[in-house]
Amino acid sequence: MRSRITWTMLALGVVLIVIGLMHFSLTALPEPGPLETRIANLAKHFVIRLASRQGIPPRPVDTNANVETGGTHYGLDCGICHGVDGRAQTSPGRWMYPRATDLSSKRVQSYSDQELFWIIKNGIRFTGMPAFGKIETPDHIWGLVNYVRTLPNTK
Repeated sequence: MRSRITWTMLALGVVLIVIGLMHFSLTALPEPGPLETRIANLAKHFVIRLASRQGIPPRPVDTNANVETGGTHYGLDCGICHGVDGRAQTSPGRWMYPRATDLSSKRVQSYSDQELFWIIKNGIRFTGMPAFGKIETPDHIWGLVNYVRTLPNTK
């Protein structure tokens, strides 16, 4: 009797999984729902906050020159997805999933400088955000962080 119940429950579980997978889509065209977005953002912030607590080199002393250098590197490395003004209004940025982030938004500007450094250096897996740690020096990454801080807040 117990064996029959176990097999019935297993079969029911398989049927439910198959039905769920029939409605599951990996398409990146529609916007995710609010629950998916909220959970993904909470998990991302938590992991970045923990990861950025160690191994971040000190910021360069000359911040003004560093912002200029950051602007140059931003144009070369970041503008293709995030746009010239950081608002992600480019074709590649709008059609990624998740969408390229508006760098002038309160959500991005709420990250600490160390967290932004970590994101730029390491990238974010399963998003379009690449890691620049192997192609940019720490000073250049700090320049990008400082440049992102100069973007005007629009939201």
